[in-house]
Amino acid sequence: MEESKVVVFWFRRDLRLEDNAGLSRALATGLPVLPVFIFDEDILQQLEDKSDRRVDYIHRALEAINQQLKDFGATLNTFYGSPFAIFKTLHKKYRIHEIYCNRDYEPKAIKRDRTIFEFFKAAGIPFKAVKDQVIFDKNELLKNDGSLYTIYTPYAKKWREKLTTKDLQPLDHKGGLFVQQAYTPIISLEKIGFKKTDLTFHPPQLRAHIINNYDKYRDYPALTGTTNLGIALRFGTISIRQCVTFAGQHNAVWLSELIWREFFMQILYHFPNVVNESFKKKYDGIQWRNNEEEFERWCKGQTGYPLVDAGMRQLNSTGYMHNRVRMVAASFLCKHLLIDWRWGEAYFAQKLNDYDLSANNGNWQWAAGCGCDAAPYFRVFNPIIQAEKFDKKQEYSRQWIPELGSAAYPEPMIAHSFARERALKTYAAALDKR
Repeated sequence: MEESKVVVFWFRRDLRLEDNAGLSRALATGLPVLPVFIFDEDILQQLEDKSDRRVDYIHRALEAINQQLKDFGATLNTFYGSPFAIFKTLHKKYRIHEIYCNRDYEPKAIKRDRTIFEFFKAAGIPFKAVKDQVIFDKNELLKNDGSLYTIYTPYAKKWREKLTTKDLQPLDHKGGLFVQQAYTPIISLEKIGFKKTDLTFHPPQLRAHIINNYDKYRDYPALTGTTNLGIALRFGTISIRQCVTFAGQHNAVWLSELIWREFFMQILYHFPNVVNESFKKKYDGIQWRNNEEEFERWCKGQTGYPLVDAGMRQLNSTGYMHNRVRMVAASFLCKHLLIDWRWGEAYFAQKLNDYDLSANNGNWQWAAGCGCDAAPYFRVFNPIIQAEKFDKKQEYSRQWIPELGSAAYPEPMIAHSFARERALKTYAAALDKR
């Protein structure tokens, strides 16, 4: 056992040294900080594709952190296995004074953290989870009567009212001390059962020329009108405080999107049942058709609706889909094909580089009409009108559908007017609104 006391900092969804709340708190203790990252075998074993770009992204972000730690005479200690088992090993090896991490809001992560918390509590060692990936969390934003917000607009209004410059203060990692260790490369992708991908890893950047015009161009998939920071926010290679500060200076519409992110996180935290159930329970009575052949056509981008198909092909090829197109593709699956939103949510979870449970779940339930702040069930996106509005010259569609306009491209698998009427009747029957 090493003699001197250490404080452990556990990296998770916060893969940066800069403006990292939990790391800053750990370094402020004055004790040497042991930085660790655990590749959780339970999570990784669920990923079928061993060339998963998300794992590669995490790996490259960790390599960047490790290079930075080298300048402090330290190294990032990386492990593969069960977090609980690895922490028990660390407990034997080091005199741990405290453990810090940044708070997670997903049900499985909360359960995992609770198990580790209880183990160290029994050993008299504090395990402290710190707010970092949101501006306001848990019960910090409530109605005047103390109840939770479940509708976005009043939540966002209260969020903006409550925000102060103190909430956005960047947190320093300088001045503290890391455990002095010889630099060691992080565990290889091969050792955890994965491969390098075609992903290009760049440190995330806030680009003013894009964010200044975000409200004008964000809905046009052929343009570079969005920030592409979804993956950086998902894995914490950029700080939410930095993003909100920038949004406040440059674009109110982008700020509203960042507030949506927090809204869905607090919904997931307080209503964990939404993972498998509709927020509005009565919507679980919808008689979904769940035709597997039709689902397969949707997955492959063979529906005959160019905007939907281009989006699905972009997703399958790159792990990314433009946000406007995500809404259209999701609405098509739930309303046109009457396929359970959970099928689509699971497919996106498998494919999206920036997959985030709270946002993915929230947006799918919004599209299906069953979420806390959902589009009314009778709103059925018309994919033809959506394409005319946002991809008029078919630049985006042609990029992903080279056979568009030829006999090789399928006819629409269902007429919009028929699908809309069928959806309205099916939803009305489930909700008893005939």
